Amino acid sequence: MVLADLGRKIRNAIGKLGQSTVINEEELDVMLKEVCTALIESDVHIRLVKQLKDNVKSEIRIDEMTGGANKRRFIQKTVFNELLKLVDPGVTPFTPTKGKRNVFMFVGLQGSGKTTTCTKMAYYYQRKGWKTCLICADTFRAGAFDQLKQNATKARIPFYGSYSEIDPVKIAAEGVEKFTQEGFEIIIVDTSGRHKQEASLFEEMLQVSNAVTPDNVVFVMDASIGQACEAQARAFSQTVDVASVIITKLDSHAKGGGALSAVAVTKSPVIFIGTGEHIDDFEIFKPKSFVQKLLGMGDIAGLVDMVNDIGMQDNKELVGRLKQGQFTLRDMYEQFQNIMKMGPFSQIMSMIPGFGPEFMTKGNEQESVNRLKKMMTIMDSMSDKELDHPKASDLFTKESARLVRVARGSGSLQNEVKELLSQYKKFSDMVKKIGSIKGLFNGKTGDMNPKNMNPQKMAQLNQQMAKMMDPRVLAQMGGMGGLQNMMQQMARSGKM
Repeated sequence: MVLADLGRKIRNAIGKLGQSTVINEEELDVMLKEVCTALIESDVHIRLVKQLKDNVKSEIRIDEMTGGANKRRFIQKTVFNELLKLVDPGVTPFTPTKGKRNVFMFVGLQGSGKTTTCTKMAYYYQRKGWKTCLICADTFRAGAFDQLKQNATKARIPFYGSYSEIDPVKIAAEGVEKFTQEGFEIIIVDTSGRHKQEASLFEEMLQVSNAVTPDNVVFVMDASIGQACEAQARAFSQTVDVASVIITKLDSHAKGGGALSAVAVTKSPVIFIGTGEHIDDFEIFKPKSFVQKLLGMGDIAGLVDMVNDIGMQDNKELVGRLKQGQFTLRDMYEQFQNIMKMGPFSQIMSMIPGFGPEFMTKGNEQESVNRLKKMMTIMDSMSDKELDHPKASDLFTKESARLVRVARGSGSLQNEVKELLSQYKKFSDMVKKIGSIKGLFNGKTGDMNPKNMNPQKMAQLNQQMAKMMDPRVLAQMGGMGGLQNMMQQMARSGKM
């Protein structure tokens, strides 16, 4: 992630404060200097950095505070809150209404990734059950309609545009009218890229806006253009009523702080961030979660929401088996499918406390995805008996011919099948441990909601999990205390 370096520097600065024997005004100044330097190096506007520093200094009165631990916690919380103000203008973002027409008009600079982002957003809402469509009102750039057409076709999203019509206002108005009559809920209008020096294109943007009367004007902001973002954002917001911001290219080597600064100029909330070229490299933006992930604090609530979105908690049959300590290869296959639906691995990993955005590189991520797909291919070659057997690893050990058949059928080495069975055994053993802890779930319904867990039994479960985890992973999470903290966060967030 583009801001991984910023997050690491701020974490280090706050971490040094935690190692100090005595926390005084001098230590606070050193910490603030490092935080401010990191922000300026990331292209955050110096005016905002100075404001952040002044706010932290005015909030903290070292002489009036008692207790080292309390001082540290209060200082960390104050810095966190000020970073939050930097990315959160305090404006409630537009929420589309189900069953009604919601028109989104995309504006921004040339090359900021508007057309790709239009498709990503349409695909995001389509996956959530909305009826979405795309309109290409960009007649200025050669190949704009072809690009949108290819993206929309690949994602199976209806689209509208014209090779012959040169008036973008007419195309936009006709497209919105057509899709409104057909009952579409999310109508996304892609407009020509422009910059503040192009008065004629700005006039055209205003005409398109007047013709389609959008419910939400979305400014697509390129994270790579640095502090130039601010002047451009101001020019756009003066011409049309920019209601939302989407920041793109947050996977590049750009610093990205300029894009965050521009949020303060438009006074418009960031609604999504683009983190890659693929259609699912698109995250909903929640300021608190963003700062938590930036500082390596994780986002358990976001992870829980993601799990809830794909309906993992609704599989009552699986939950029942887990409570009895039973876990089959088919269960593991279904969970792998769910993990693939949850989006990029780096996104999931950054939601776990202790794992910063830089933990998983793109290369490692692709390797993990390929490994997961390989395991699923191997399981595709297994029979129903093998997939549903409560002790599948023992079955393959006793009957080695099964292992040979599965390896041949999936085009894999026998060692790869053995590795899969070894992974399955680890999962299965962990599930048995959960099932063996009597009275773990004390709610009336007995569901696997952390809020219904017996606290003492929960501690016992944490100890069992810590023993079975890779020591390096446990250390990354902050040891036993970090694991317990994560489970407590899950309990506060709702369902697992």
